[in-house]
Amino acid sequence: MDIITLRKESIGELIRSRRKSRKILQEDLAEIAGISSRTLRDIEKGIANPELETLLKIFDVLGLEIKVEIIK
Repeated sequence: MDIITLRKESIGELIRSRRKSRKILQEDLAEIAGISSRTLRDIEKGIANPELETLLKIFDVLGLEIKVEIIK
């Protein structure tokens, strides 16, 4: 898997791209992840600042993972 350094805007782009490639509607992803459609829409647009727990729910549905690397 590629390692991507993400900003708030590019996280939304990644989620949107992955969701569309898996042919999942925004409303369906929101429901499966247990978040509102409005929240998902705002995340995809890069205007929301989602909590880590919210991102983990979305990423789990999309088959993505978050890795944190400490650089010394």
